[in-house]
Amino acid sequence: MQPIPTGLIGYGTAGAVFHAPLIAAAEGLRLAAIGSRRTDDILRDFPEAKAYENPQALLADPDIEVVVIATPNDTHAALARSALEAGKHVVVDKPFTLNAAEAEALIALADASGRTLSVFQNRRWDNDFLTVRRLVDDGRLGEVAYYEAHFDRFRPEIKQGWRETDVPGAGLLYDLGAHLIDQALVLFGMPHAITGDIARQRATAKADDYFHLVLDYGRRRAVLHASVLVRDPGPRYLVHGDGGSFVKYGIDPQEAALRAGRRPGGEGWGEDDPALFGRFTDADGTMTMIDTLPGRYTAFYEGIASALREGAPLPVAAREARDVIRVIEAAQVSARERRTVML
Repeated sequence: MQPIPTGLIGYGTAGAVFHAPLIAAAEGLRLAAIGSRRTDDILRDFPEAKAYENPQALLADPDIEVVVIATPNDTHAALARSALEAGKHVVVDKPFTLNAAEAEALIALADASGRTLSVFQNRRWDNDFLTVRRLVDDGRLGEVAYYEAHFDRFRPEIKQGWRETDVPGAGLLYDLGAHLIDQALVLFGMPHAITGDIARQRATAKADDYFHLVLDYGRRRAVLHASVLVRDPGPRYLVHGDGGSFVKYGIDPQEAALRAGRRPGGEGWGEDDPALFGRFTDADGTMTMIDTLPGRYTAFYEGIASALREGAPLPVAAREARDVIRVIEAAQVSARERRTVML
């Protein structure tokens, strides 16, 4: 079958570094158009794609079947609505929307119009998370009692760009929190309650740059943590169960490769440094190094193509992404009111 012509709205970091290369590399899709004022950059990087300065012109293109929204967070809902109303299938970069009410409205519109709606939660295909997920799903850890995931960086200086400003949808919780929450929900589903601590730790920060979330699953706890003031990070994942423990350092290399200008695929793509393989210790105390599964961000977009052409399940259902926003909202209430919030 012919690849599905896909249009991308937004050519900032999300669009240029992540979405455009992944769409172009994904089997079953064709990057046919990009909507952004950065037309010179588009024509240089993807000369085979049409360059539209106005997103509405891209939405009016009858050849485009799928529209990807990779714009600032506070524009996601309005652009996704416009794309659905234009009869397009839609992918929205994470976070899906700013609140659950916006997400529900988009889901209802997609259902009513018979269009497909999904959200780009690419870190489901991080090599380290794929490895953790396999261990949990295989039952090798037994019943998991404690799960801890970190997304720590060292950025003491405020970066330029809207993510570091005081605008709706900015800050670390909507950015990295959307990843960590999504991963926890994939593993364990929605928690019963959440306790959140959210802060601005750098002196001149205008958006949150730290969070610590505790998700209550009854006897299980999931701790999600991110900070931009961590020079010497600890483990990225800690998972303890009655069958053993898994400890993993390091981070999937796909983002660094994309930022360096590498295109997805090829030898070694998404593979881990063997020095960073995780350590599994079983109930008897025997320690084994676990080979990290290769990461593969293109699996998301190939999943979109399969869903549209073959009726396969979406790689990320919009309702799953809505639940991520529900947890973000609950965490904000918890931090603001200094209490545990039931879900």
